Amino acid sequence: MDALPQSSPDEPALSGEEMARRIDHTLLKAEATREQILRLCDEAMRYGFCAVCVNGRWVSTAAERLHGSGVRVASVVGFPLGADTTKAKVAQTKEAIHDGADEIDMVADLAAMIEGDTRYLLRQLQAVWNACRAMRPPVLLKVIIESAALTTEQKVLACRAAEQIGADFVKTSTGLHPAGGATVEDIRLIRETSPRYKIKASGGIRTAQQAIAMVEAGAERIGTSAGIAIVEELRTARR
Repeated sequence: MDALPQSSPDEPALSGEEMARRIDHTLLKAEATREQILRLCDEAMRYGFCAVCVNGRWVSTAAERLHGSGVRVASVVGFPLGADTTKAKVAQTKEAIHDGADEIDMVADLAAMIEGDTRYLLRQLQAVWNACRAMRPPVLLKVIIESAALTTEQKVLACRAAEQIGADFVKTSTGLHPAGGATVEDIRLIRETSPRYKIKASGGIRTAQQAIAMVEAGAERIGTSAGIAIVEELRTARR
């Protein structure tokens, strides 16, 4: 992403349009309906969001609706627990890509990160990365580390594993873990640990102030179900 533009003390660092280009417009509720997914896609096109993020069930629906629009389709894998086997995660990844996913947001194995089982973690991440990179053009991989549930040492291990296999993004959270979601402190830690890799801040981001804080800390993407409210808040602030 481009560097943040200069702003006056009374003006937000990013305009609504600039923030929209960083947002993954998200609907991951189990009870989401086809009508709601189509509305999500229409909103993403209208506001110029970077991507929509949906469960695998709805990837083909979103891909069909967004075809030719420039809005990308992201699908979650191993969501929300991350405890699926490597074989299952690879199968989910391949199916999502076949259905039209441009990006995969995969929940890393929490047990492996907590136990420091780097071998298992790397093997699983590599297998999913291989599935993404087998496509032409390559499909982008974001690794969700559930940062709020980890110690500093565990977060560093997870970031370095994602970096080692060549993941495109480290993503903070599913947004569903009771430990919490994204924090500015975790964004800074991920940036310091893996300065060459991009960060997606996700989980509990509902206001423009929160979104801007995440971007200023080093996040290139914002995953949120409150994207419209955030963009409208920034538009109002610029008037």
